[in-house]
This record gives sequence, structure tokens and C-alpha cells, in this order.
Amino acid sequence: MGNIKIAPSILSCDFSRLGEEIKKVEEAGCDILHLDVMDGHFVPNITFGPLLVETIHRITNLPLDVHLMIEDPEFYWKKFKDAGTSIISFHKEVVESPNGLIDTMKRENVTVGLALNPGTPLEDILPFVHSVDFVVVMTVDPGFGGQKFIEEPLEKVKILSEMGVTVEVDGGIRVSNAKKVIESGADILVSGSGVFGEPDPAEAVKRFKALANR
Repeated sequence: MGNIKIAPSILSCDFSRLGEEIKKVEEAGCDILHLDVMDGHFVPNITFGPLLVETIHRITNLPLDVHLMIEDPEFYWKKFKDAGTSIISFHKEVVESPNGLIDTMKRENVTVGLALNPGTPLEDILPFVHSVDFVVVMTVDPGFGGQKFIEEPLEKVKILSEMGVTVEVDGGIRVSNAKKVIESGADILVSGSGVFGEPDPAEAVKRFKALANR
């Protein structure tokens, strides 16, 4: 289990102290920073765009994992790549035939992920899982941080893991439920409020890492 990566989501951090918050989790040993981009259309919330990604890229050496919860990833993905990320996921729900977009992104040396909402059947992405670098299995309905963890999608994680697919699990993950996520076969754990919502985010990262390295 030692290769499991921990990816704090900055959606839940204190943006008035963004640099300090990132430094805390970086020094605690997290592997990736997860950036949830929401457009107010695909999901009801609006977060941030390439400018903030560019700012974060300047203040950390951590890989930036940009999760596009937006209606038009074909138009916007390159702006985020140019802002300093090489890991980008988009939702199958908004791209009926994603192979063209996957190929285009890969030609630009992007690590490509395909994301799946809790209510979307796994069958919708099975034709594409070996074309992407990883699959994001959502364990909350996307749009807001701090939601309650939905356990049922872990069955999707198990199936994908058994197929040899790299799986990132995103939504409602805390130290208290991380063990079952890890046991389902997850390779990357995304946690927002489970890290930045804790009194000591650095300690939360260390506890996640301890679970991942058992």
C-alpha cells in the first residue's frame, strides 16, 4: 500500500492565508495539490480559474492536479496547462466521446484523468479507461466541499483497481474513513475538509500518510 498518494484539496483551505496553508501540507509530506475548478454550470458553485493555478504554481513545487468540473473542458484545459499544471481531469458526463480530447491533451504531455459522478454508471467510461492515465471516482456529488462521503462508489474503485487502472477517489474522505477507501484499491486520496477543515492540517496529512504506508 506504500505507493498511495495524498492530495489535499485547496477548496477547503483558508484563502486569506493560501501560501501558509500550502506550505503546511507540503512540509507534512503530501504528494499532490488538488485544485477543484467549478464553472457554475456543470456544478452550481464557482471557484477559480487559471490565474490562481498560475499563482499556486509559483509558490510550490508540488504537482498540481486540476479537476475540471466544467461544461466545456475542450475549450479551457489548455489554459490550465499553460498556467502550470500537467495533471488534468474532466468529466465523462460533459464529453460524450472523449477519445479526441484525451489524444489532444496527451500530445501536450498532460497526465489525463476521466472523472465520474456517484450516480453515473461505470459502464459509461469502461471503453476509455485504458486511454487515460487515471480515473477519478467521485464519492460525493460534485459542487461543494465538506459533503458527506458516499460509500457505494467504492465498488467502482474496486472494479477499476482490479482492471489495473490508477484510481483517484475524491469526496468526503477523512482519516476516519480513509482505510476503507484504501482497501477498495484507491491509488490517490483527495481530501479537502478532511485536511484543511481540521485544527492541524499538517497533522491530518501525516495521519493520512501513516494509513497509506501501512
